[in-house]
Amino acid sequence: MSIAVRARQNLLLAALPAGDFERLLGHFEEVEMSLGQVLYESGEQLRHLYFPTTLIASLLFVTQNGSSTELAVAGREGAIGVALFMGGNSTNSRAIVQSAGMAIALPAAAMEEEFERGGALQWILLRYTQALITQMAQTAVCNRHHTLDQQLCRWLLISIDRLSSNRLRMTQQLIADMLGVRREGVTEAAGKLQTNGAITYSRGEITVIDRRLLEERVCECYGVVNKEYNRLLDDVQIPRQREMRRGNAD
Repeated sequence: MSIAVRARQNLLLAALPAGDFERLLGHFEEVEMSLGQVLYESGEQLRHLYFPTTLIASLLFVTQNGSSTELAVAGREGAIGVALFMGGNSTNSRAIVQSAGMAIALPAAAMEEEFERGGALQWILLRYTQALITQMAQTAVCNRHHTLDQQLCRWLLISIDRLSSNRLRMTQQLIADMLGVRREGVTEAAGKLQTNGAITYSRGEITVIDRRLLEERVCECYGVVNKEYNRLLDDVQIPRQREMRRGNAD
């Protein structure tokens, strides 16, 4: 499978018109990342924009004492490193691989040059960023107002939505770090879901066996985020659709 085919596994890159995609293709670098690998640290200069194809990553805020809370999750529906085109070369969050896999890395200089054209890439990335902001805002609401059981259901659904399987390799301690809670709380919440038949958990691997049960228990935050992503991902298809219509007319 060529890098062009693998790059199209990312929904944002797949939405680019052929000409825009070909212009960027020579700059693409496919990278493999392991569970827990850090893509960038808080305050670090960003050198690449990453387009996940099979991995998912968490964006975390880390306090001075080392505790952390997840702000958002990004997978094949999006990009990692949005500060590059939002007016800065660094960010106050950390990006860490939540599920191992592959991503397409686009160097900052190539990304900035294409973004400044004001074409399809700019259109697509700005709409994705709007969806990402919605996820961040809703995560803050969820962490403040909803139970840990509901938060865990939201986190599991958002995560598997960004994977091609229903299986996550994830320790309960890492989940606790993502949610900003104690490990014992995650153990209790995961135990309830396993008893109810929604998931199975063994040796750092969580398998969702009944998605419907998670959807019944999750708070409204999942639906709000999901609806916004679906709406904006429909929008990012517009440049490609216009190109296809022109091609059919010719």
